[in-house]
Amino acid sequence: MNQSIIGTKQMVVSPHYLASMAGNQILQKGGNAFDAAVAVSGCLAVVYPHMTGLGGDSFWLAYRNKDKTIRAYNGSGRSGGKVTRETFAGNDRIPFRGIESIITVPGMVDSWDALLNEYGSMTLAEVLEPAIDYAKHGFPFSEDQHYNTKINTELLSKTPITSDIYMPNGKIPEIGERFIQKDLARTLTTISEYGRDAFYKGEIAQAIVSYLQGQGSLLTEEDFASHHGEWVTPISSTYRDYTMYQVPPNSQGFIGLLVLNILENYDFGKIKHGSFEYYHLLVEALKKGIHERNQVLTDPEFFDIPLDHLLSKTFAKELASSIDISSSEVQSPSMGSDTAYAAVVDKEGNAVSFIQSLYFEYGSGVVAGNTGIIMQNRGSFFSLDPDHVNTLEPNKRTFHTLMPAMACKDGKPRILYGTQGGEGQPQTQTAIITRMIDYGMDPQQALNEPRFVWGRTWGEETQELNIEDRVGETSIEGLKQAKHQVKIVGSFDKVMGQAQAILIDEQGFLKGGVDPRGNGASVGI
Repeated sequence: MNQSIIGTKQMVVSPHYLASMAGNQILQKGGNAFDAAVAVSGCLAVVYPHMTGLGGDSFWLAYRNKDKTIRAYNGSGRSGGKVTRETFAGNDRIPFRGIESIITVPGMVDSWDALLNEYGSMTLAEVLEPAIDYAKHGFPFSEDQHYNTKINTELLSKTPITSDIYMPNGKIPEIGERFIQKDLARTLTTISEYGRDAFYKGEIAQAIVSYLQGQGSLLTEEDFASHHGEWVTPISSTYRDYTMYQVPPNSQGFIGLLVLNILENYDFGKIKHGSFEYYHLLVEALKKGIHERNQVLTDPEFFDIPLDHLLSKTFAKELASSIDISSSEVQSPSMGSDTAYAAVVDKEGNAVSFIQSLYFEYGSGVVAGNTGIIMQNRGSFFSLDPDHVNTLEPNKRTFHTLMPAMACKDGKPRILYGTQGGEGQPQTQTAIITRMIDYGMDPQQALNEPRFVWGRTWGEETQELNIEDRVGETSIEGLKQAKHQVKIVGSFDKVMGQAQAILIDEQGFLKGGVDPRGNGASVGI
């Protein structure tokens, strides 16, 4: 079993080893954590294209040691100005895949520019160099991409431009085979030379929109030109003796804080890790949080989300007291998809916790013409019910699953953590952070332990509790007796998603952990 990598000065973790090494390369060249984070993000867009890319969104938590501040950047895009519920008249919901699912502007490229302009010490061209190199000259096709390409063959085959890239000559590349993305390399090179405006106002925007409109999309050049992410104040709460930070709505981050507020009412010193009580309590607390989230989460510019109430300790205590410690409660199920979480800490003490996504694997399944950019299907999460809090409206950000996290102690970052997994993210985050804070595990141990995910599906509602077969028989039997709809899955099952974490310990050493379910790496010196 993997062990945590321990660095004395700096640490990079990501779900792909080449991206982690690219971040480390930037740090070795004298760049800071913010430069390295953008390098990792850009590299993931190339070497992890089934989960993330230039056609997707991103969220960032950034700590600058110089002024001891934590800020968040919302890099999510809005729906097109011409996109309305009437666009989908006759449908029960927005299609999950295909051209009709592409209704929001990608926000990730804008976030690169914002982070570097605010905190970076290197140019966009410098930090994108590794990504461009891997796109132009290729990299070994990963086991994770092979798996996700295989299960999405039908989707990718529907669009010739898409299948030509991801299944050249009609075949899925073999694991380890050189995988080249020349169109994407050209697009990244243009961005490196001309900056974000090339993507939102220049030739790339024109190429994307021209292709999409030719296929029936309502996104316009004006939608791209008017896009802007924004720096926002993180939301926070306390857990034990830590201050926990998340990105505010439209991110679902507040659920990570709400659930910890609920769990704080329980003494984990009396609850054995891995026991029925442990899993049952976490699942039931998460159900409470998911239920509250589903009532209110959307673009805060369109709805007043009562965060003060949701994050109050009094409210959490009420929810905790309503948990049946012996029986499962039926709640609104969550749905899941995939993404990529990474984190960087540099020798100056700067830290970045960030996450990016196409929503489902391979997003919409549509590559925008000759740009090499596969477009996200994030907008498919909007509801077509006019009375739903997350109802589709023009120029609106949807309920967003992305939620990078950071735990601080004595005013400084101590744990950076996050995971892919769509709506499974708060579930995996809760498991990881309780293992580290309540049970004293290091990052790798916390990630190696068996996991669960409740209700996680690709668009289909379910009450199933997926739980890895490594969980003890006594615990599994207890969950069944408590009326959980238990579904036993593989030992390190991909349905659990892939998480990463960095712990800065009392000595100042940096311990990095990556998920054994993927192809990631911790790189520290």
